[in-house]
Amino acid sequence: MKDIFPHYHIGHFVNQPEQPLDFEITRFEEMGELDIQDPHKHTFYEILWFDEGRSTQVIDYREYDILPGTLFFISPNQIHHFEEYQPLRGGSVFFTEHFFLLGNSDQERLFELTFLDNFFTTPYFQPDAQTFAEIRLTIDLLIKEKKRSDWSPSIAQSLLQILLAQIQRGIDTREKPNATKRNVILYKKLKTLLDQHFWEALTANDYAQMLNVTPHHLNLVCKAVTGKTTSQYIRARSILEAKRLLTFSDYSVSEIATELSYFDLSYFAKVFKAETGLAPLEFKKTMSEKYRNL
Repeated sequence: MKDIFPHYHIGHFVNQPEQPLDFEITRFEEMGELDIQDPHKHTFYEILWFDEGRSTQVIDYREYDILPGTLFFISPNQIHHFEEYQPLRGGSVFFTEHFFLLGNSDQERLFELTFLDNFFTTPYFQPDAQTFAEIRLTIDLLIKEKKRSDWSPSIAQSLLQILLAQIQRGIDTREKPNATKRNVILYKKLKTLLDQHFWEALTANDYAQMLNVTPHHLNLVCKAVTGKTTSQYIRARSILEAKRLLTFSDYSVSEIATELSYFDLSYFAKVFKAETGLAPLEFKKTMSEKYRNL
């Protein structure tokens, strides 16, 4: 089944859609009118900061009212759109995985950042005033570096690393981590595999084998990070895709169930209702009316 959502790279958000950019930083007040459809997916990471104004951001059906002094995180392949906003001051930091890992192929360094690529944590952080001010100083340094005619990707990447470390430290200080760094890394490896294979009828044992761990260990890690067993997490991912397709496509319930390897339609309906509280057709009607008229 074809992906029904537009995928945008960084160039689309700075009015350079033909440019294969790996990094950019821009202020809201400097951004022109963008040719971006909602809802959409990103091929990159985005960190938005808000100095003034307020905005409602939507990530996969969850709405977040964003206030000044807040950071908001968007990761690749999430379904995102602006639902509404008042005049804003702030901006966005855009970067790809390639830029983050510049000169280093160890993907685990990216996975260690708990606020990125995480399906089960809130995609925003409202630090205390001092922490936000420190983060803003680093953002200002990034802006100044990027505006130079001789800007250096290595310097910008170093400043980005500092920015992300500051955010992670602020989150860790505010909220005691639910899982160890090692568990978060394994969970994100599972998430990466699941994003590639959720269409298939793979089991928890299959994913454990691909990750070279025991099913028991993978189950413990999933519960520590998400509060769900591995099987529950696998099911939640497939139902998330079903929700997306029911809302934004004209595929029938039967077609969607079959595509997601649920070959018993009544079982699919039962699982879907257990996850969402609604039957598939009820969900389709409610969400289509809400989101397809944006």
